[in-house]
Amino acid sequence: MTVQAKRTLKIEKLARIYDDEIAPVWGARFGKMLLRNLAVPQKGQVLDISCGTGYPTVEILRRMSEGSRLIAIDASSAMLDVARRKVADLGPLGKKGVFFRTESPVPKLSFADEVYDLVVCNLGLDEMPSLDRALRDFSRVAKIGGEVRCTLPLAGSFQEFHDLYREVLIKHDRGDALERLERHVARYPTVDDVERCMKAAGLDGGLEYEEFSLLFKSSREFFFAPVIDYGPLAEWKAIAGEGQEMQDVFWFIKEAIDAYWGDRPFQVTVKAGCIIGKKVEAPQPMPPVDVTGPLALLDETSPYTRQRVELPEFPEPGRIATGSVRMVELEEIGVLVDDDDGDGDEDGDELSGLRELSGSGLQEISVVQELSGLEELPDLPDAIDRESDVERELDAFTAGKQRPPHLDS
Repeated sequence: MTVQAKRTLKIEKLARIYDDEIAPVWGARFGKMLLRNLAVPQKGQVLDISCGTGYPTVEILRRMSEGSRLIAIDASSAMLDVARRKVADLGPLGKKGVFFRTESPVPKLSFADEVYDLVVCNLGLDEMPSLDRALRDFSRVAKIGGEVRCTLPLAGSFQEFHDLYREVLIKHDRGDALERLERHVARYPTVDDVERCMKAAGLDGGLEYEEFSLLFKSSREFFFAPVIDYGPLAEWKAIAGEGQEMQDVFWFIKEAIDAYWGDRPFQVTVKAGCIIGKKVEAPQPMPPVDVTGPLALLDETSPYTRQRVELPEFPEPGRIATGSVRMVELEEIGVLVDDDDGDGDEDGDELSGLRELSGSGLQEISVVQELSGLEELPDLPDAIDRESDVERELDAFTAGKQRPPHLDS
């Protein structure tokens, strides 16, 4: 079933600032790689996974022919609200053929096999637990001969910062944190990793590669930049530990940046990859997931250790629940169901229903969401979770804050 994370103040703010403060230096750079030489088949079915605020969704829509369809999904309804407004502002171009759904691609896409001519995902892969499993799932919903395009940061990204972080942890004998850092760095896939996963997913093609730099005037600007603050910073903090332990590590990192770069801008390298593959065969099967037993949960408060727990329901991010759970496998029947009034318009079109595949017999599940052209589709009201946005500030980057005396001993 579709699961949506609780809307928090931080998620709401991210949706408001993303296009102005993050996309130009991050999302758009990867998105341009994805769009390069992209052609949408005539009357093609397109799936945009983790579409965010609608880039490159809108650009794909411009390349679609009459009769094509684009389904755009994202786990954040706040981000989708922005994407919907962008499409609505296109006028006639945005009146037909694009549909939005608040949905996470984890643990798997809800769509049936071999439906889409084109599957795209701009910077969504690095948020998924497994590149291998995600690519196989993307390939699963693509038609034979269809194309899968995904962008992601590769091994070597943020290397300058990781090297400084590693140096600080070694110098201060933080072996526990060093192990967490190495696991974090290893999550960025190499070219060989990507090629292996593409082969397992039945995708014939390759990886396009670019490198660019992000420049920051100072260590303080680096950590306060939205691309860092809303990106890897939370994981970097978790690596260091909690409370004063974390604060101390970041004091040392700040001082290392200032010492090495001085008055020069602090530069970090980003190695950007774009997977471009044509589906030539069905993906190799993955080991089955036991949906009746304990599930692996990645606790956001400690994102480097998977814990086996039984969930009574999908928990809020960063929290662990105990109990038992029963999950069923669902299959989406088709893509769109035409209206019944025969008037030829799409106002009555709706996404197809779901049916239960496991359990006793087949049980019809109600329609996921009715679609009315490009009208604003209200999501279920979401409570704004204020508590989840309470983060411990980094004392090292508070203006006028003095270095703690205990660090001098």
